[in-house]
Amino acid sequence: MMNFPILSLIIFLPLLGSFFVFFSRSKNDIGAIYISILTTFVNLLLCIFLWWSFENNFQGFQFVEEKNWISGYIKFKLGIDGISILFIVLTALIAPICVISCINSVKVRLKEFLIAILVLETFMIGVFCSLDLVIFYLFFEAGLIPMFLIIGIWGGPRRVYSAYKFFLFTLLGSVLMLVAIISIYTLTGTTDLLQIYEIKIPKEYQNILWLAFFSSFAVKMPMWPVHTWLPDAHVEAPTAGSVILAAILLKMAGYGFLRFSVGMFPFGSEFFTPLVYSLSVIAIIYTSLVALMQNDMKKLIAYSSVAHMGYVTLGIFTFTKQGIEGSMFQMISHGIISAALFLCVGVLYDRMHSREIKSYGGVVNYLPKFSLIFIIFTLASLGLPGTSGFIGEFLVLVGAFTKNYLVALLATIGVVLGAAYMLWLAKKVIFGQITNDKVKKLSDVNKSELVLLSILAIITITLGFYPNLILDTVDISVNNLIYNYENEIAQKISNLE
Repeated sequence: MMNFPILSLIIFLPLLGSFFVFFSRSKNDIGAIYISILTTFVNLLLCIFLWWSFENNFQGFQFVEEKNWISGYIKFKLGIDGISILFIVLTALIAPICVISCINSVKVRLKEFLIAILVLETFMIGVFCSLDLVIFYLFFEAGLIPMFLIIGIWGGPRRVYSAYKFFLFTLLGSVLMLVAIISIYTLTGTTDLLQIYEIKIPKEYQNILWLAFFSSFAVKMPMWPVHTWLPDAHVEAPTAGSVILAAILLKMAGYGFLRFSVGMFPFGSEFFTPLVYSLSVIAIIYTSLVALMQNDMKKLIAYSSVAHMGYVTLGIFTFTKQGIEGSMFQMISHGIISAALFLCVGVLYDRMHSREIKSYGGVVNYLPKFSLIFIIFTLASLGLPGTSGFIGEFLVLVGAFTKNYLVALLATIGVVLGAAYMLWLAKKVIFGQITNDKVKKLSDVNKSELVLLSILAIITITLGFYPNLILDTVDISVNNLIYNYENEIAQKISNLE
């Protein structure tokens, strides 16, 4: 099994499926729909099999594939460890959900929309499998193109503005990363990530290189104050676009911090830790307060995503096992919960064509199934024990308390604010007085909506009660990351002495 190129298969299978979708000819795009569902579902099964075949106790990367691409310079090198396998499975899970959810919501050019989803899945999985800096960069940046089209073609009234804002913010942030990759090749003679880990980048260059990578990951995360593109992108994007953006694309930056910022630049990571702490705490508190003031459901959830990503960066840069594993868990959990919340907003929007909170109220009286599911994800988002949302935030805060009591205390304020805006949202939309007669005409979730949301709800509750499903997978990889970081810092201290 280790010799079979399964990583290449799960990366390029969606791309292959997109070609079949492109050449499909059928009434009402039925053929394109079936091909897209089959492709994403088969890829999900392959990724689950990959996770099942993954050895949790194996140190290092597994299923490594290596082929010369530009001879003597760049290799097409793939591999996974406990950190990347979870993001691959999450991506494969979200893709069929997006395909199914868009069938009724996308009214024009459905076939082209499905192609964009499939191509985007290829690029996203490629990011998490890449073990070469150039290959990572190509996949990382290529994902901008289908997402730009999804927002710009199928988005809302201000879709062109939001698409260009998303594209320019994320592209300009990555220019410095490209310069840094070229610099790393000049310093080490390779872009192979595993070789760079062994060679070790000279510490006198690490600060500037760390900042170059940070410029890209901070925008993509997004961290305060370069987060302003996210609410606009979410508001204008179609439901499936918002789901992918929140569930996967933001996590690519968190993965980048773990794999590259901490892995390649331990001295730079240590030096800029106070900066990351400051920006994380500001993001947690400030964007939570902004979320409290929103009238648009999508904007509220978008700002809550910035706050939740603040916990991710905070946990990563505690350099503790609890903090990093908590960040990993938070990213997986947020990917599921945020996807579900945007799907819930999509359910209401498809029926009422409004995302304004004031347009609703008393929904529980006419959509009981939807209301139950919405409350589950609302409580999960605010971190209720028994849901996956609790585990990640708890571990991050434990890790933060061991490193910086004040930072942890300030970050805890975000838990209270998170409960405030999510409970306020639930109260205004689900409960309360019926102020809009259109609510009385709403129909409850259909079978496909119920199945998709129920699957995400089951995963959310399962991870809340059995977090080891995630923690056991990442344990060895996180231990190796911390060991390498602490070993580098210890050598620096001994040299100074």
